[in-house]
Formats: sequence, C-alpha cells, structure tokens
Amino acid sequence: MRVALFATCLGDTLFPGAVRATLRVLERLGCTVEFPPGQTCCGQMHTNTGYHEQAVPAVRSFVAAFEGYDHVVAPSGSCVGSIRHQHDIVAERGGDRKLSEAVGRVSPHVYELSEFLVDVLGVTDVGAYFPHRVTYHPTCHSLRMLRVGDKPRRLLSEVRGIRLLELPEAEQCCGFGGTFALKNPDVSVAMGADKTRHVRETGAEVLCASDSSCLMHMGGLLDRQREGIRTMHLAEILAGTEEDR
Repeated sequence: MRVALFATCLGDTLFPGAVRATLRVLERLGCTVEFPPGQTCCGQMHTNTGYHEQAVPAVRSFVAAFEGYDHVVAPSGSCVGSIRHQHDIVAERGGDRKLSEAVGRVSPHVYELSEFLVDVLGVTDVGAYFPHRVTYHPTCHSLRMLRVGDKPRRLLSEVRGIRLLELPEAEQCCGFGGTFALKNPDVSVAMGADKTRHVRETGAEVLCASDSSCLMHMGGLLDRQREGIRTMHLAEILAGTEEDR
C-alpha cells in the first residue's frame, strides 16, 4: 500500500505539528508513507470564493503530485471535501478532458485521517494515550461533505486515559468558514463566541477537532477569554503514547 501524505496549506505554514502527528500515527500502524514534494494548495479557497478558472492550476498540480498512490491522507476534512467534491467541477468547467480523467482517478482515493483509519485500515484503537479532559468539535466539512459521522469520536474513545466530554450544540458551526470569516467578521466572531461558550461549559482542558482552520478560529477566541483551554488536532491526540509522558 503506497500512502501519500497531503500536508495542506495551513498544515505546511502554521500547523506542522498536525502533519507530523498524522505521519506518526500512520507509520505506527504499519503504513509506508511518502511526502510528494510537488504538492501545493488544493484550490479550495479559490473554488469556494467562485474563482473556478483560477483553481484549475491548483487542481492540475494536485493530481500531478498524487496520481499513482493507493491512498492519499490529509489532516483536514475541508481540504479533502474540496478535493472529492469540487475538483471534478473545476476540471469540467475548465474544459480539460484529460484533467477530468485524472481527477476521476485520484480524488476517490483521498481521505481525511479518521476516514482512512476506520474505513481503510479498519482500526479504532491506534495505541494512543492522553490523560486529559477533552471535548470534540465536529467540523462542518467533515460532518456534512465527507459524512465522517462518529469516526473521530470512536477513535478518541479508544485513547487510554482520556476523559471524553460531550460538547453542547456540537454540530453548530464554529463561525470560521474560510473566507466567510474575512467577509463577515462580526457574524463569524458571534458564532465563535457561542461555540467557545459551549466548550467552556464542558470543563474540558482540551478542545479537539480534525481541521486546523477551525481550531485556529476557536483557539484565538479561547486565548482572548483566558480560560486556559488549549486546542489540539485529532492527529496530535492520537499520536500521543505513554512513552511521551
């Protein structure tokens, strides 16, 4: 099984710890992981904002970097959602038949981390240890586009030492939404304030999610509220072991 790791833009520039943790989990489970050096942006920002023509080079770059692998794994539900549900639209509107065919070969094999662990590898216990109170926020793209369901919670529930706390109104958006937060900052902050209020109500030490973008948004609000609640990507919790303590 040839597995490629897609870092994503945020993973590469701001949250490399989530990418390294993803690699660590996959290798612990016996995967041989490669990191294609030609990878760049998946084009989600362009596509979501309506710039489909400008997204074509990003889609072309993605398939060139990842074609030929059995599976591609990324620590991001939003990027994987864009790849699986939008790349074919971009290629079709661009009128590039060869690109459409390449997208058809690559995109079905791209997975968000929890999907890959549960659906492809068939595991929920990854040998993790994390003795802390944790609440989990299901991000919009993973929940609504990829329909990962309870896979992340199933993985977390198998972590030794963890105390998993239910998040009120868990399926409510955190307010980030990519460029939505830039275009509608007041609404974005109001939605984030509701979300972080629910996080505080749980008594958790750690807020976990599978998208660094949502964690960046909620983490910024939590930092300003000075509640001492830290944010961690799902991969970072799953990567922890007793030997790390």
